[in-house]
Amino acid sequence: MRFPEGFVWGAATASFQIEGATTADGRGPSIWDTFCATPGKVNNGDTGDPACDHYNRFREDVALVRDLGLGAYRFSIGWPRIQPDGKGQILQAGLDFYDKLVDALLEAGIEPWPTLYHWDLPQALEDDGGWTNRDTSYRFAEYAGVMHKLLGDRVTNWSTLNEPWCSSFLGYASGVHAPGRREPASALAAVHHLLLGHGLAAATIREQAVGSARKPLVGIVHNQTTIRPNTESEADLDAARRMDALRNRIFTEPLLNGTYPEDLRADVAEISDFGFVQEGDLEIISAPLDMMGVNFYNPTWVAGSTDGLDPADFDVEGEYSPSVGSEHVITVRRGLPVTAMGWEIDSTGLYDTLARLATDYPGLSLYITENGAAFDDQVTGDAVHDENRRAYLESHLRAAHAAIEAGVPLKGYFAWSLLDNFEWALGYDKRFGIVHVDYETQRRTVKDSGRWYGRVVQEGGIGGAP
Repeated sequence: MRFPEGFVWGAATASFQIEGATTADGRGPSIWDTFCATPGKVNNGDTGDPACDHYNRFREDVALVRDLGLGAYRFSIGWPRIQPDGKGQILQAGLDFYDKLVDALLEAGIEPWPTLYHWDLPQALEDDGGWTNRDTSYRFAEYAGVMHKLLGDRVTNWSTLNEPWCSSFLGYASGVHAPGRREPASALAAVHHLLLGHGLAAATIREQAVGSARKPLVGIVHNQTTIRPNTESEADLDAARRMDALRNRIFTEPLLNGTYPEDLRADVAEISDFGFVQEGDLEIISAPLDMMGVNFYNPTWVAGSTDGLDPADFDVEGEYSPSVGSEHVITVRRGLPVTAMGWEIDSTGLYDTLARLATDYPGLSLYITENGAAFDDQVTGDAVHDENRRAYLESHLRAAHAAIEAGVPLKGYFAWSLLDNFEWALGYDKRFGIVHVDYETQRRTVKDSGRWYGRVVQEGGIGGAP
């Protein structure tokens, strides 16, 4: 099962999850530093220190990527490490860190794939309203220009935002992610300002690159997924439509068609009139993408009510839901095997997600920018035998290959994650890495899944037995 020539193989990380050193060299506080410092918000009271101490150990981690044989490394840039207040002062130490990281990657034969925003908004901008404040979009574009000016001579592939659904709905509606606000109308405003920030940043990068030898390829990373009705009942079909609008189309339609879905606007009409959309915004947001990153972990089954369901078979969001305007929709469990996150494993969801994007938005280059699973790993001597994770990766790579065979323009795959790391509100309890990290000693151990993935990359596809 061979992948096309030139297929990009990589692994991904995020700044706040691995860097540590949250107060080093002038770095300002992010919303996640503040969230971690708020009692009861993060498991065990965990914080972004030490994480994986990547700030001091990045050369060791680059060597891991090289030794696994990966051709690309997706990382994110910590905005507060560059601009402590999200505007104004620029820290030379922060620029130097990412400058050295990119050089180390290139020296090792690894293509750098930076993401400009993976959720660590400078706290000073949140104090001014965060993503509910239109001005944040413009500050983000200025920051994008700073980073492109620094790295644009060596970096081709740029992602603006990572998973704006999480930033908006988990951060501003349910409050389970930073900044921890529970304001449904604010979540919708945050969606728009995140997308506006994307459009402004993409334009800034492209304008700065005019006349340069390296043409940037600019995209966005979206956690598109497959939403399935639990039954064919009218209530369940409507629930699936509603969740598809909130999870998928609220992002893809403005980005790729220059409009917000009318059915979504009707669903949330009592919450927001979308007055935050100004003339010209949608033209900025819908400027052509060079690619879209797809982060996929699991499909979701939904129902419009609990009628006929056993209480053990569904999840209730609680008082504060990310499902703005559709709080009555419930998530249904189908009895499939699950990861340590409780997420059901079904790789057909990845195939369906990719096929749908290719059908709805033909010609758009796609990359799987995150795919992986958390399991309760056990270290045995110098090894981590994680057959469950290896099997998860294989089943999803097989689904990705089937999508390519069906004509989907899928160009690359990044495993999530290179390293075990800080898993947001879950602290250090969940491990997604293909490399194990002992947080006390910072020792790295390549797991069996990582060694297997390295062989897949070396062979350009999946062979016979594991």
